[in-house]
Amino acid sequence: MRHKEIRVFPDPVLREKAQEVKRFDEGIREVIQRMRRIMQEAEGIGLAAPQIGILQRIIVGDTGEERVAIVNPEILQAEGEDVMEEGCLSIPGVYIEIRRPTWIKVRGIDENGDEREWEIEGLLARVVQHEIDHLNGTLIVDYLSAREYMRFQREYDRLMKDEES
Repeated sequence: MRHKEIRVFPDPVLREKAQEVKRFDEGIREVIQRMRRIMQEAEGIGLAAPQIGILQRIIVGDTGEERVAIVNPEILQAEGEDVMEEGCLSIPGVYIEIRRPTWIKVRGIDENGDEREWEIEGLLARVVQHEIDHLNGTLIVDYLSAREYMRFQREYDRLMKDEES
């Protein structure tokens, strides 16, 4: 479901690298709450701050079974491998098969402002990696070959034109 606050490809902010959060304060807590609200309203399972125009390293994820909010996330370790189809709230209607590790160890700051590490596996591990990609200006279409990307661009342009009419 498309949400008016979510930036949509090819919005240039989606290609920018998000800045590290230097000070965790009430403003950051409010951003996390806003991100969770938008993610739920859009029926998504993950959201990165740049997707709502905030160039800070903040992500949220909620698979229905597990939820997480991480400020300044950094993957320390990754294991396993799986290919799964991924969608993106910033590229509506597009699904791409992506190979990712199935288990990750992440360091960051939780929603209480405490630095900690998480060991995450399964779907939530995929969500966290997808959202960290957003923090680095990487989108799911960047995993496509040049030929696949050209086909995506044609189909996406047609999809966006249909949506406008």
